[in-house]
Amino acid sequence: MWTPDENVKDQPVDIETLREALLAEREGLRGSSAATSERRNPVTLDQQSVGRLSRMDALQVQAMAQAEEGRRQHRLRLIEAALRRIDEGDYGYCVACGDDIPPKRLVFDPAVPRCVDCAD
Repeated sequence: MWTPDENVKDQPVDIETLREALLAEREGLRGSSAATSERRNPVTLDQQSVGRLSRMDALQVQAMAQAEEGRRQHRLRLIEAALRRIDEGDYGYCVACGDDIPPKRLVFDPAVPRCVDCAD
């Protein structure tokens, strides 16, 4: 996985490097989603094959997997939006106020859509 350089201050942002980081993260999230799809499936009601406590455990695992998938899908939407902004030439500008997003913030999280002031 890509990690930001510790020495980034207010240097110009290499958009291609950030695009590659976004694409790599997107593929990783898609792979995780596919790998965990079975845990999100409905839990069977057959009390003969699964005891009550085992079924409760299975329901808890399912709920956690569904919540994790929700967070994963939210992150994928942020990544897709950032990739669109790169393609449209709007990357690096806050979607709320239009100001520049500091390069250090973009390097830390390439999918971030808002500047620090608007994020609060």
